[in-house]
Amino acid sequence: MYKVGIIGGSGLYDIEELDEKRWVKIDTPFGQPSDDFLLARLQGREVVFLSRHARGHKISPSEINYRANIYGMKLLGVERIISVTACGSLKEELKPLDFVIPDQFVDRTNQARKYTFFDKGIVVHINFAHPVCNDLSKALYEAAKKTGVNVHSGGIYINIEGPQFSTLAESNLYRSWGMDIIGMTNMTEARLAREAEMCYATLAAITDYDCWHKSHASVSVDMILDNLKKNVENSKRILKNVVSLLSERRTCLCAESLKYSIITSPNLIPEDIKSKLNIIIGKYIKSEK
Repeated sequence: MYKVGIIGGSGLYDIEELDEKRWVKIDTPFGQPSDDFLLARLQGREVVFLSRHARGHKISPSEINYRANIYGMKLLGVERIISVTACGSLKEELKPLDFVIPDQFVDRTNQARKYTFFDKGIVVHINFAHPVCNDLSKALYEAAKKTGVNVHSGGIYINIEGPQFSTLAESNLYRSWGMDIIGMTNMTEARLAREAEMCYATLAAITDYDCWHKSHASVSVDMILDNLKKNVENSKRILKNVVSLLSERRTCLCAESLKYSIITSPNLIPEDIKSKLNIIIGKYIKSEK
């Protein structure tokens, strides 16, 4: 049976309906993932949870080992990844406690993070025009509607470096560009998931308006944390709904994103690279090790 990977905060693990729970520690060629993985069953389906910032929120967005996180999911047989993430709103109509299923990303990181598996010995150019899986995003949207939350289908997520929030000038600039929501993590995950031929979609939970909004001065940390807690509870309800909407077999193109994307001649790819990346490229390029 397929596995669905869920990346988010540790509070997501506290779903009462989770059965057969067990924690697994994974080592990868790219180092240690953010945390141990929780394997469980939800509504009879196999799911894998990972806290991207580690339990207790100990890892800054720039310091997350994104490659190890996605590689670990791949090792565990995950085919679809749902990212549950907090975000700020850049538009009046996207209100705190609303959910957004974005269909586009814009990268404003400074390349401090590693966002490709193919940085040495092999050149790969994946198609990334549409960075999320349309099928998985549709299922998330339907699950959210079924839950009864206010959810928006589509939108642009701008990924800033952090850990600082935007200046007022930056926030207004992003609004002038037509950006919808703002966060610090999902772009890198989406890139790596596509390279690993895994479906990826984002369930973005709005905690507040970014600093452009007239209400910004009156927003307290307590208010944001309260919204975050409410969003976590709604996210858990959405996740319970979405697993029953997913088919056993994928019919999207995510599963073959590498088929015509590996540029380097197979005989020129070092054997250690073939071995290291076998779980990702093995069906196209065989290792002799």
